[in-house]
Amino acid sequence: MKKLKAGILIGKVAARTGVAVSAIRFYEEAGLVTAGRNAGGQRVFEAADIRRISFIIIAQKLGFSLKQIKAQLDSLPNKRTPTQKDWEKISHSFGQDIDERIAALTNLRKRLSGCIGCGCLSLKNCALYNEGDKAGENGAGPRYLMGNVP
Repeated sequence: MKKLKAGILIGKVAARTGVAVSAIRFYEEAGLVTAGRNAGGQRVFEAADIRRISFIIIAQKLGFSLKQIKAQLDSLPNKRTPTQKDWEKISHSFGQDIDERIAALTNLRKRLSGCIGCGCLSLKNCALYNEGDKAGENGAGPRYLMGNVP
C-alpha cells in the first residue's frame, strides 16, 4: 500500500466519479486501483485515480469485463493511469472488439427469425439449413449463431 500524506479521501473520489465507496474498495481488491493511507489510516487516492476509475466505468459501459479492463491497465508502464497516447492504443483494441461484437449481433439479427442451427433437426427448415446435423460437426450449441456459417 502506498503511503500518502495528502490525497483525496475515498468519499470525495466516490462523489466525483459517481461510483459507490464499496465499488471503489472492490476495484482496489481487484487490483484496478491502489489506495494510499494518510496519517490517520484513511484511504486516500491521487487525482489521477479519478481518471483511472472513470476509465473503468467507461470500459464497463462498453461491455468489457473487469478482467479485460485490468489486463489493459496492467499493460501500462508502472501501472500508471492511461495517458492520451495510451487511450488511443487501448481504444483501438477496444474498437476491434466492438466491431466484432457488432458483426456478431448483425449476424444474429439476420438469422433470428430463421433456423438457429441448434442441431435439433425437428423443424422443416433443418433439412435445408442443417441437413444431417452438419452444424454439430463444429461443436455443441447453436453453431450458426455462434459464428459458423451453414
